[in-house]
Amino acid sequence: MSTTTDGKVGFGQRTLDWIERIGNKLPEPFTLFLGLFIITGLVSTAMAMADVTVAIPGGDETIAIKGLFTGEGLSWLTTTMGDNYIGFPPLATVLPILLAVGVAEKSGMLAAAVRIAFGKSPKWLLPYAVGFVGVVGSIMADSAFVIIPPLAALVFKAAGRHPMAGLIGGFAATGAGYSTSIVPTSLDALFAGITTSVMETLPNTDYTAVNPVSNYYFNIASSIVLAIIAGFIIDRLIEPNMVRKGVPREYANASSSGLAREYQAPDSPYGDASAKTEGSSESSDEESSTEIKAELEPEEKKGLIWAVVSGLVLTAVFLFAFLLPASPWRNEDGGFLPESPLLSSIVFIVFAYFMLMGVVYGIVVHTVRSMNDLVRMMSQSIIDMMSFLILAFILGQFIALFNWTGIGSWIAVAGASGLEAIGLTGFAAVIGFMLLASVLNLFIVSGSSMWTLMAAVFVPLFALLGYEPAFIQAGFRVGDSATQVITPLNPYMIVLLGLVRRYEPNAGLGTVISRMFPFVIPFWLAWAVLLGIWFVFDLPLGPGNGIRL
Repeated sequence: MSTTTDGKVGFGQRTLDWIERIGNKLPEPFTLFLGLFIITGLVSTAMAMADVTVAIPGGDETIAIKGLFTGEGLSWLTTTMGDNYIGFPPLATVLPILLAVGVAEKSGMLAAAVRIAFGKSPKWLLPYAVGFVGVVGSIMADSAFVIIPPLAALVFKAAGRHPMAGLIGGFAATGAGYSTSIVPTSLDALFAGITTSVMETLPNTDYTAVNPVSNYYFNIASSIVLAIIAGFIIDRLIEPNMVRKGVPREYANASSSGLAREYQAPDSPYGDASAKTEGSSESSDEESSTEIKAELEPEEKKGLIWAVVSGLVLTAVFLFAFLLPASPWRNEDGGFLPESPLLSSIVFIVFAYFMLMGVVYGIVVHTVRSMNDLVRMMSQSIIDMMSFLILAFILGQFIALFNWTGIGSWIAVAGASGLEAIGLTGFAAVIGFMLLASVLNLFIVSGSSMWTLMAAVFVPLFALLGYEPAFIQAGFRVGDSATQVITPLNPYMIVLLGLVRRYEPNAGLGTVISRMFPFVIPFWLAWAVLLGIWFVFDLPLGPGNGIRL
């Protein structure tokens, strides 16, 4: 960001510093939700002592608020703690998908697919290929932040374009479009589980169950639109700006890349060549010669071909099984919508595709030689998600408490009544919700934590206003992603800084964030407009999921 000539820090940098200071004062997610759990317990107890009740619209019964710090509440906590954890819905959906995606990633299949997508793109199309691969890169979860940006820089350089444009564009597309993809991912399963769990606060409300494909149609359109926008910004704004500013196209001194090694992901496919240790005497040519190539080796191409073939065979099997007139995956009416065993099998279907294709690829390229290799890959996937499994414990307790006490119902009814009183019940209210998510995203970078916090309040609230939970979940996707590439609290910003310093040793965090800004507003506005189109024309968000109840 800019600074004044007399050495004073400019307004932009002061803003970023303020965000960083405020964010650093927030406790880490587990402590945050532990505090919220205690606060909810205290508030619920006070409300219970005051005999507060809430009448749920659509039902005849009145719910009395229950207090945690009462005999009944303490008994509930001690007898349901395990169920609250194991029953946290995202665990049942995220973990199976995570195992399969882990095999597809660690066998090398996902990285190979990314490389072939880049390698087959002509020079003029590269920015849009980077935009598309980045936007849909959430398939690889957080690994996308480590794999896609440096590979994009490598491909840009090989094509005679500015590598910094590929690096910045790859990171921006991956981060700002993280909540969407053209295929269901573990993130879809995570969001769906949380969304479904919070609707327990409205027991008399009829709504369409949320599953990992409830936003699928919207996600496909979002991926295409955001990829095009990202490519346009990279091509017309970022790259010309890099050229105009004279940003180097080659690595600076080897000593400038120390941060890249320090923050390199342990499973990075770029090996040790992604960053030289400080003081290394190797030249930049020697560095680049050992980096992964954008082109696939013959064996890798063969592996991808067989992986695709196996995916097509699996598709044929699924179609045969599901489309039979007497298929057990049909509902009682013989169809699939709005609910059916087929829609309840989405987790299995996603698991089967990633697992089969990852195993076939691994067998061909010899990364999977035995069942031990398969178990090791799945084990590593669970290890990679250990922090989430720990966080899930307190998230499960918080949501369960929110539902059991009745506070969630009370807030939803009071909030909906307030919005109705001021006439704010249309799309403007959804816009306000998305703006709030974007602001909170600057301080709470964990998507699962923030959606747990916001969903507990806003999903039931908007349901009382007549909106499907899947629609509010789609709105959260918009607010959750766009601003995460400009918050200093994003842990992958320092990874990107290390990569940028390979070219510009004096670059700072402000340099990186300033180059992210051109993506934020266009992404947010385009995504919001797209959701507005879905709202106006009442389009289905996914199979069986609409806008209004």
